[in-house]
Order: sequence, then C-alpha cells, then structure tokens
Amino acid sequence: MRILATGGNGEGAAADPSDRIWTVPNILSFIRLLGIPVFLWLVLVEQADVWAFVVLVLASASDWLDGALARKLNQTSKLGVLLDPLADRLYIAATVIGLALRGIIPWWLLIVLALRDLMLLLLLPVLRRRGLFALPVTLLGKAATFCLLWGFPALLLGSVGGVIGTFALVCGWAFSLWGTALYWWAGLDYVRRGLRLPLVAASKGNGRG
Repeated sequence: MRILATGGNGEGAAADPSDRIWTVPNILSFIRLLGIPVFLWLVLVEQADVWAFVVLVLASASDWLDGALARKLNQTSKLGVLLDPLADRLYIAATVIGLALRGIIPWWLLIVLALRDLMLLLLLPVLRRRGLFALPVTLLGKAATFCLLWGFPALLLGSVGGVIGTFALVCGWAFSLWGTALYWWAGLDYVRRGLRLPLVAASKGNGRG
C-alpha cells in the first residue's frame, strides 16, 4: 500500500517516510490538533474573537513549520503524512462551523466546502483499488489550504470593527472566496489524478493494495 500526502506542507514529498511516531513535526501536529477545541470554545462560548484569531494564526504558522522541520531534520513519517492534512481539514471544518454559527459567514459557504470533502471521501474506495491510502499532494491543493487557513482568521478579526476590522474583512473574504474556488479546483484535480492511476491488481496481478 502506497501512502501519498494530501496536505498543505508537503511532508509527504520524501520517498521513504519512516514508521516513527514521536518526531518534532508530529508533536507540532498533535499540539495543533489540541488547539481545535480551544478555538471552538473561544469563538462560540467566550466569543473572544481576538484570542480565537491568535489560535488560528498559530495553527496556520505551525502548518508550514512542521513540514519545514520534517524536511530539514529528515523526520518525514508515515503518521505525519496522514496527520498533517487531517489537522488542516479539521481546522477548516471547525473554523467554518464556528464562523457560521456566529453568523460571520453564510451557511452556503460551509455547504460548498463540505460537498468538496464529501466528493473526495467517496473517491477513497477507488483510490484503495489503485493501491493508494491518500491523495497526491499538489501545489494547487497547498495554495487552496493556505488561502482558507488565512482567510477565515481574517474574517474573524473583521468582527472587531474599526479600520483594522474593515481591512481584515475585505482581505478575509478575498482569501476565503479565492481559497474556496481553489479548494474545489484542487479537489477535481485530485479526482482526475486518482481515476487515471492504474489498478494495482490489474497491473501487478497479485491483488495487493
């Protein structure tokens, strides 16, 4: 079974990821995951938008940092290949749900993003028959994730009002809408790439996958 990365930092670019669990990039990813309930509590319960914004900014920065450290320290791992994109998806989902419940973004945006992820979820059985456990990383996918992970925090900061809030709101909608378009474009590209891959059983005749 081959494992190819799907996420925003390219950690899966190494040819032979190891089986190690406790690496520096993986620890950063675990910490990033712990920030998700903190963000939801801040944005929904406390409505401390500035602190929620800080959590999202730190999460976005760590998304780049763990990939850079994985390459620099030669600590690319199979767990990291799966953990990093999972953290990205969960942050995007948590942010969209939190902002929709607060009325900061419309519900149709949540539905549009959810339908894209549902499309890729339905593609997984097809990928399994082709010997893949995840989707290949692309620059388009990384660009979409980057736009969304910075656009949504800017929308949240826009709720503070004033000149800074207005500027953040404009930038946030620009990044979010462009990121949503790229998110779907990348998703369709992943589907195209996945369907064009040969079946493992058909090409090797041994049924592995």
